[in-house]
Amino acid sequence: MNNGNIFQQIIDAAIPIGTYKLHWLELIGVLIGVVSAWYGMKRKVWAWPIGIVANVMLFFVYIGAAFGADSRVPLFGQSGRQIFLLATSVYGWWRWNESRRARLASGATGDVPAITPRWATSAERIGLVGIWIVGTIVAHQLFVYLTALAPNPYWTPQWWYFWCDAWIFVGSMVATFAMARGWNEFWLAWIAVDLVGVPMGFATGYVPTAVMYTFYGFFVIYGFTQWVKVTRAERAKSPASVSA
Repeated sequence: MNNGNIFQQIIDAAIPIGTYKLHWLELIGVLIGVVSAWYGMKRKVWAWPIGIVANVMLFFVYIGAAFGADSRVPLFGQSGRQIFLLATSVYGWWRWNESRRARLASGATGDVPAITPRWATSAERIGLVGIWIVGTIVAHQLFVYLTALAPNPYWTPQWWYFWCDAWIFVGSMVATFAMARGWNEFWLAWIAVDLVGVPMGFATGYVPTAVMYTFYGFFVIYGFTQWVKVTRAERAKSPASVSA
């Protein structure tokens, strides 16, 4: 691919930070993702369309190395998850919007939150964990196969790479689906994703992104406490109020 075209220049644009580069798409995509998470914490429908913008930008960040953008590792799981997250976000956008409309139709006024968070049931938790485990195994095999088809001359994958990429890939979708359903566990799922994603970012050369996601992890913990607080308040008002 010609490195002089506009598309490639946008992918390659970066700020030098020591021996690393902070790509502009990385920076802007992560910051937009933080804005989306903030709206999610507030249970606002805007969380979803804003998140979709971040998904599109981060897709090109993580797949950029496969286009020859630089010598970094092309993270197929990180880039592929953006496509699936976009699809899941469309579902979440629709569900939260419908929930908010129903609340307004029932007499709620003002800037009413889209959903009331709740804890997932035991069956729902088992389902999420099962999908995460089985999905990680399947995705691992897929990423091994794809990498063998298009080897990167700058990089030889270690055994842990595909497992980590698969864990993040499936876990991100699990977390986004749980958010769409209004389950408090979605914050915990993001923490589990970050616990693998941050070290992987350092190990694969996405150091600036790993640093930003470290700080993002603290926000996720705070968001979790806020949703739990709302859940307890709703239970105190009405024990039957457990879902949107």
